[in-house]
Amino acid sequence: MSPYADLLGATLERDDDGAPVLLLPFADHVVGRPGFLHGGAIAGLLEQAALAALRHALGTRQVAVEPVTITVDFQRGGRPCDTRAAGTVTRLGTRVANIEAIAWQDDRTRPIAAARMNYLLERG
Repeated sequence: MSPYADLLGATLERDDDGAPVLLLPFADHVVGRPGFLHGGAIAGLLEQAALAALRHALGTRQVAVEPVTITVDFQRGGRPCDTRAAGTVTRLGTRVANIEAIAWQDDRTRPIAAARMNYLLERG
């Protein structure tokens, strides 16, 4: 987990296949407008979930990653409850990785936000 994930208060879980899922408990420091999760906290959670999925896909290979583009689509307001996020690597090339991530609360099939991210890979 990164220092930013720690700042958010996110913790790492695993799904049934062992893939990383991040859990963000609702707390005062992630509140936006009263009673709702801050959009920046949601976007940050999505980015951290994407990076966790990428690290999981890379395994033990040491690769530096640098964001190229990040696009977040907010779909509904984040209510005052726990939020989870998971990423899926859609392409893992030699120089570029494409990742999609979703954030949800009670039902994974009803995301509150989704993101598409491209990362430059710098292999050592």
